[in-house]
Order: sequence, then structure tokens, then C-alpha cells
Amino acid sequence: MIRPAVKICGLQTVEAVRSILSLPIEYIGFVFAPSKRRVTGRQAAEMTGELVREREQGRPAPASVGVFVNPEPEELEEILKIVPLDVIQLHGRESPEYCHQVKERFGTGLFKAVSISMSQTASPADLVLPFAGSADAILLDTYDPVHGGGSGKTFNWKVIPDYLELTRAAGMKLIVAGGLTPDNVSGLISAYQPDGVDVSSGVETEGQKDIAKIKQFVERVKSR
Repeated sequence: MIRPAVKICGLQTVEAVRSILSLPIEYIGFVFAPSKRRVTGRQAAEMTGELVREREQGRPAPASVGVFVNPEPEELEEILKIVPLDVIQLHGRESPEYCHQVKERFGTGLFKAVSISMSQTASPADLVLPFAGSADAILLDTYDPVHGGGSGKTFNWKVIPDYLELTRAAGMKLIVAGGLTPDNVSGLISAYQPDGVDVSSGVETEGQKDIAKIKQFVERVKSR
């Protein structure tokens, strides 16, 4: 079985980035949307500089993902002037047309978040298929009424197979977020085999990234 990609989201310091560079992590997320983990363009530039230096020295480094919620194109342009993002993650109510424009204009990878709620009435096909051709991956997260996602809570994983079938048929990856921890990620992978997993609060202690928890999370994702 191919092990899922790992995305560690919400890093805020150069030291945190350096502490995980030796781990088999595919993506590091930097939050530019309103959040307690929000960073400025200058902070993100310093952190992505560590990734650039790793690559310049011939070592692999995670791809950098910028997380935005309903950004104006001008905001994306200003950030990308100073932060060499590999992927733009749109975590709001961005339309398929907007996602296509972002992909065309900036030439980065693109992840589109879909927030899952208990009261959801739209079908998975309606939520996913319009983004085919624009998004490289669909990221499932638990709906949060304030920020849309990032609640630290799980959603009903029983919906995952429907989304997996749709994304794979459309040539997109499926990344699962929302309340993942070192304790529950193995169960998720065993049951559903998503293409990637995304964690933030689940590897923190008192609001700060905990390298021991990150190592444990990565080990449980990557172990065979």
C-alpha cells in the first residue's frame, strides 16, 4: 500500500521548520487567513527560505503551501512576490472559476478545501467535480462556522469513499484534515487510504508545534 502524503500545517517559526526537515513530510502549510496560527508574508518568507536552502544543497524538502480564505487576487500577488509558494490552498467559498483563474495566473499547485458539516445537503459530486481541471487536490475538513475549517474536530469519515471515487476519477488527490492526531490517523489510513493527511492542532502542545508529536504522527502514517 502506498502511504499517504503528510501535510503539517500552521508552522510559525523558522525553528519549527528546521526541526522537521529530516522527517518524510511532503507539505508544510503556512496560514495567511485569520487564525491564531496566522503568519505574515515576511515570516513565511523566512521559513520557506529554509526549504529553498535545503533544495539548493541537494536535499529533499517539503513543498510549501499557503492557506488562504476567500483572498483577493491582489493579496495572493503580494504574498507570492516575497514567498515562493509551491501550492495555494483555498479554504473558503472560492468558486471553480476563481480557482481556475488563480491556477492560470500564478502557476502554482492548487488545493481546494471542502468543509464537511452534519447538515450538508450538497452532494459530493456537486462539491468536487466543478473543480476538476483546476484543483490538484481536494482537502476535506470539518466545517467551522467561524473560519470554515481548522476546528480540530473530525467529521463523519464514512463519507470519504464517495469523495475518493470522485477525485480519483477526475484526476485529483484527496487529502483528509480535521481533528487528526497520532492516536487516530492509523485508523483513518487503514479504513480509507486517502492520498494525504493534514494535521495542525493534533500535533501541538499548549498551542505550539510539538516535535515529538509530529514525529509520532509521521511515523504512524508512514509505517508499513
